Amino acid sequence: MSPSRAFPETLSILRAAAPWLLAGGAVFALSPVAASDAVKTVSSRTAAAPAPAPAEAPQGDPVDRLRERLAERLAGVKMTNTPGALDLRVTTRAPQAAGAAGAAGRSGAGSGATASARTAPPATSAWSYSGATGPQAWAGLRPEFSLCGSGQRQSPIDLREGIAVDLEPIRFNYQSSGFGVVDNGLTLQINIAPGNHLELAGRRYELQHLRFQRPSEERIDGRQFDMGVQLLHKDSEGRLLVLALLLDRGSAQPVVQTLWNNLPLERNQEVKARVSVDLGQLLPADRRYYTYMGSLSAPPCSEGVQRVVMRHPVTLSPEQFEIFSRLYPVNARPLQAAHGRRILQSN
Repeated sequence: MSPSRAFPETLSILRAAAPWLLAGGAVFALSPVAASDAVKTVSSRTAAAPAPAPAEAPQGDPVDRLRERLAERLAGVKMTNTPGALDLRVTTRAPQAAGAAGAAGRSGAGSGATASARTAPPATSAWSYSGATGPQAWAGLRPEFSLCGSGQRQSPIDLREGIAVDLEPIRFNYQSSGFGVVDNGLTLQINIAPGNHLELAGRRYELQHLRFQRPSEERIDGRQFDMGVQLLHKDSEGRLLVLALLLDRGSAQPVVQTLWNNLPLERNQEVKARVSVDLGQLLPADRRYYTYMGSLSAPPCSEGVQRVVMRHPVTLSPEQFEIFSRLYPVNARPLQAAHGRRILQSN
């Protein structure tokens, strides 16, 4: 038999024997060596081997059967000692105890499932305020949400033990403006026409939009309010400032009622109101505030956001609370660790 025929036929034998090898704990390897050594290796290992058992009824050690079949194929092959010839080595390894193998398999499967559950993102990258995509899972939904879990300056927090100082008053420059209302599936977002801004610490922050939460996200000395509204501002360099108003039960609020009067019929469709609102009328009469460095309180939870929380709440009527509650009973992020952050408050 020629070497060119011996090699493919040998491979076919190995393929056929693969289930036996795996069951019997055998390992085989191919490497380029002198062909004559290959013949000697196989011949020496098979010289004393008994006649092969019929293929249809395999008996005995599967490794021995493989050796026998290889010997039959290679016994009459005349090869020269040339580089690149085939060297076939068949070795066995100590079989693993059935109980240990089963336990290892079960352990491996369990460990793999656990690792997959910890590292694989959910099927959807959307986030929500409850269930499998709720706040506890935000950090794992998308790589850019990682700060939601690892950040050290996250919001909201409980405003306790603030340092009372003479904080600079906020200069509000809100005016009567057009607006649009969007129900985005997470909250009601109010988009305000350009031209509204506030000034603090020598910076001018333009109002971007406002969003409502139930209940309030920030707390004051442990007290949580029925609702809250956050007004997002941005300066010319991209710095963010969130102004948070706390909403308590009491008399009706005219600005909020105007917003509610323009609710959209469908989600993700903005309703452009035919009237305007002056957000200055939404602010409390007492303009003292708390401030601290925090983050956006929704994904991607970006940090470096100055949070300003008005100390005194704004009132809404029970009916106004009910309207929002029917849409979003709960859509607030839980409290985050303060990590020793400095909280300042107006005297």
